[in-house]
Amino acid sequence: MNDITLGQYYPAQSILHKLDPRVKLLGTLIYLISLFVFDNIWGLIIATVFLCVLIYLSKVPFRFMIRGMRFIIVILAVTAVLNLIFTPGETLLKLGPVNITVQGVWSAAFMFVRLTYVVTGASIMTLTTTPNRLTDGMEKGLSFLKIFKVPVHEIAMIMSIALRFIPILSEEAIRIKMAQTARGADFESGNFLKKAGNMIPVLVPLFVSAFRRASDLSLAMEARCYHPDAKRTRMHPLCYARRDYVGYIMLAVYFATIIVITVMF
Repeated sequence: MNDITLGQYYPAQSILHKLDPRVKLLGTLIYLISLFVFDNIWGLIIATVFLCVLIYLSKVPFRFMIRGMRFIIVILAVTAVLNLIFTPGETLLKLGPVNITVQGVWSAAFMFVRLTYVVTGASIMTLTTTPNRLTDGMEKGLSFLKIFKVPVHEIAMIMSIALRFIPILSEEAIRIKMAQTARGADFESGNFLKKAGNMIPVLVPLFVSAFRRASDLSLAMEARCYHPDAKRTRMHPLCYARRDYVGYIMLAVYFATIIVITVMF
């Protein structure tokens, strides 16, 4: 649980921390879309360089950033294996009924890298943006959807609360596991199914704690007369600066480069 970095904020004095959250939200969306646009090595190189530049500009320790990858390594491995086995094409290796193709190897490698970059790119946004700023940016950036009666504020509030709960529940799970271990619970021995069954003494109180925290939060919001439709002011209103416009230009150049590379190759 200590390996979960998605949803955490890492304080630092970097250009990415100072960017408007609307720029980072749009940038994350563009980057995630671009990862599934290219299908050649040149697009992968450009996406890698772009991600490395963002990591450098964020001033977040690289070891801290990739620590969150351990949490989803099983999902990445399963996805890569499925692409490796079920992608048709020129046979590279045949192991009984399993036919591994050249196209399958490339598809597995690309999918593994893409999912890794998806998690890392999303982590950069949350690591460099506080939940309050992220909520304000999402609400402001999607305000045009209010014309279509979309509850933008409610959606932004839900996302903010969810991101806040990730590190809180992570710490809660660690405390519960330590308490159960002190009572004699064994979480290490046995096979995978036995280990999964041993986690029940952790999951049950964790869910109870999550519902209790949600109930306390709703009562606190009601006690403060919270209403989603009420007009409110902000202590730090969002305002674009020169660096934000430069960020938009860099995003446009990056996405245009990905499109050109994909079309040409």
